[in-house]
Amino acid sequence: MSNKYRSNKIKKEHTIIEDILPLLESISNFPEIKSIIPGRINQRSSSSGQKAYLQIKYNTSSGLKLLAKNSSSVQEVFVVTTDTETTVKRLKKLEFTN
Repeated sequence: MSNKYRSNKIKKEHTIIEDILPLLESISNFPEIKSIIPGRINQRSSSSGQKAYLQIKYNTSSGLKLLAKNSSSVQEVFVVTTDTETTVKRLKKLEFTN
């Protein structure tokens, strides 16, 4: 049975901020990542024309919490993973993480 809100491992029931989807699609290829769940979106106080990037925040019981940021918004992203340590190492090697 297909899930109308999922594309690959990314849940798309709600909005994903501009320029972030390609970053999430890129990390969805990590074999240890089981699911990517975008969450709440907030406005950023500065709009500096900054390129989109992901920021690792902290471990959760099922994986990681990331922040996806572009020049005008910030969005919580929850990553469900079977190996948090490997996922963090892979994320830190990417040029679009901070």
